[in-house]
Amino acid sequence: MGIAQSLSRAADTVLDRTVVLGYTRVGSGLRSRWWPGDPAPDALAGRRVLVTGATSGIGEAAIEGYLALGATVHLLGRNAAKVEAAVAATSDPARVVGEVCDVGDLDDVRRWAADFTSRVPELAGLLHNAGTMTGQERVTSVQDHELSLAVHVLGPHLITGLLRAPLEAGAAAGGASVVWMSSGGMYSAKLEADDADDIEFRRGEYDGVRAYARTKRMQVVLADQWSRALAGTGVEVESMHPGWSGTPGVKQHLPRFEKLTRPFLRTPQDAADTAVWLVATRPASTSPHFWHDRAQRPVVFPGQSEPDRAAVARLVEHVVGATGMPLPG
Repeated sequence: MGIAQSLSRAADTVLDRTVVLGYTRVGSGLRSRWWPGDPAPDALAGRRVLVTGATSGIGEAAIEGYLALGATVHLLGRNAAKVEAAVAATSDPARVVGEVCDVGDLDDVRRWAADFTSRVPELAGLLHNAGTMTGQERVTSVQDHELSLAVHVLGPHLITGLLRAPLEAGAAAGGASVVWMSSGGMYSAKLEADDADDIEFRRGEYDGVRAYARTKRMQVVLADQWSRALAGTGVEVESMHPGWSGTPGVKQHLPRFEKLTRPFLRTPQDAADTAVWLVATRPASTSPHFWHDRAQRPVVFPGQSEPDRAAVARLVEHVVGATGMPLPG
């Protein structure tokens, strides 16, 4: 390893640990000087990519990134009018297909997936970007699951399983990737035995921000489990965090944070960069497959413990039971 590469790696680690620098546009601005090169301009030509939670913010920016690389993009949202408007607002509506589905409603996911797989036999990329954040009252989905768990964990898990055939066909045709859009906030949440006994957040005083962070931790854990389950199929599964971005969701749910950090927040395009890059380049990845700014990152900071193995097993058991979708293998 050369001196320049060693210095870049050291600087990258410092940025990652300082958080405030690494997660803002300062971090990506510096890292872009040494991170891996951009995908080829036609990297996704003739391929199809599905993006959930795609009517605004990071999802909207990711769609433009995939379009720029030649893909046909399926834009999924839960509100039909918003989906229609979002498709029309893209740079190339002719290559964007609107999809209407409530990711947090498992019955709606099954309905939509049956229709989608009848129309789309091959898929090169799936970006799980749909997200939600509740307040201080526990909100539930149609199936009575805590809402952030339903949207961030249960729905994406079920979609991944139901779209396994087109993903594997996409892998055989040139590669396929599933990317879970987690959050740097997952570092503030743990997954230990006590947490695994209350996956639905029924005990104690409810906190929507805490539920958000813990389900984002669950996404990272579950993505790693899916990567193991699909090993050998050619389908790559990763999770990532986008840093701090000035999206409509941040402005709505974290107004104080947005106001304080506004000068340093990333654009949605910056936040979506790694999600686009992962699908377009399919880089080598090792467990636990967690990425930020085109590089793998640790899932715990110094002093934190790795997710408890028994808690991971309990999470998988709960997710499989709630969705009826077992992990392959």
